[in-house]
Amino acid sequence: MTVKTPRAYWKPLAIGAPEPLREVPVKVERMIHFIPPHNEKVRAKVPELIRQVDVILGNLEDAIPADAKLAAREGFVEMVAANDFGDTGVWTRINCLNSPWMLDDVMTIMEKVGHKLDVIMLPKVEGPWDIHYLDQLLAQLEARHGITKPVMIHAILETAEGVKNVEAIATASPRMHGMSLGPADLAASRGMKTTRVGGGHPDYAVLADAGEGGPRTAYQQDLWHYTVGKMVDACLAAGIKPFYGPFGDFSDGAACEAQFRNAFLMGCVGAWSLHPSQVETAKRVFSPDAREVAFAKRILDAMPDGTGAVMIDGKMQDDATWKQAKVIWDLACQVAKRDPSKAAEYGIG
Repeated sequence: MTVKTPRAYWKPLAIGAPEPLREVPVKVERMIHFIPPHNEKVRAKVPELIRQVDVILGNLEDAIPADAKLAAREGFVEMVAANDFGDTGVWTRINCLNSPWMLDDVMTIMEKVGHKLDVIMLPKVEGPWDIHYLDQLLAQLEARHGITKPVMIHAILETAEGVKNVEAIATASPRMHGMSLGPADLAASRGMKTTRVGGGHPDYAVLADAGEGGPRTAYQQDLWHYTVGKMVDACLAAGIKPFYGPFGDFSDGAACEAQFRNAFLMGCVGAWSLHPSQVETAKRVFSPDAREVAFAKRILDAMPDGTGAVMIDGKMQDDATWKQAKVIWDLACQVAKRDPSKAAEYGIG
């Protein structure tokens, strides 16, 4: 595959567009909270939501009826213009590239509120070519409208071809913010035999060894383990952020929490929240446990320069565990800046 030279990689793609960011901004993004912006009652709750969530995303794509697409776009513009979001992220998920709405989504939003927009989420990304198109278009619109902060791109991994090309997608542009797993569309693309949106499946299981008499216990497995692992590796290698996507069964909070926690342990930094009940779940899961934070701090204090080996509570700690502790401690410090309740829990002033 032909790639740009390093010098060209960081050049703006349009005269007058801002220079690309060299690093993804360090922000706590435990949940990407989806709202339907054509719904006036939901828009009225945005000032309250700003204080509760890390990211507010105006959804223009799936779950928005065809006859409400224009109202959703207009509602998003109105919502962004009317509110001060502070440190809360402002995102939108535009319609997919082959839809009749995508181009006007981008043109309108960039003209009206592009200076307040942090991230555009692009659905059904199949390869780097999709990112290249949006990258160039955003640069042209930034230049036209005098936007000085580059808008970033977040790809949804929801087709078999996208999974195949995940590494090339991750490095397609300096605009890349991260990726989210889109399990429903991916299941359809792969021909998977499930109608669930995320989570496990009772028929995807392994059996305990056969014993003498009695039924054999079945252990449910995670349908998404392979894809999440592949996505996390591609994102972290490229210096961008991996996210779990939606969990569709709002009535099963325990299963949602288990899926989010699996993703967190594997390296994801957040997940989508489609229902208010999932906001607190994501906040809890994607914030490190206070006991883990305290133990991580003990490791860092015992090995200030990250070298050598020490014993803590009968367990050997060395440079590898120091790196693990640093991941947890750094995340705790970021969360503490965003969330006063967590700062108190961690003892971080």
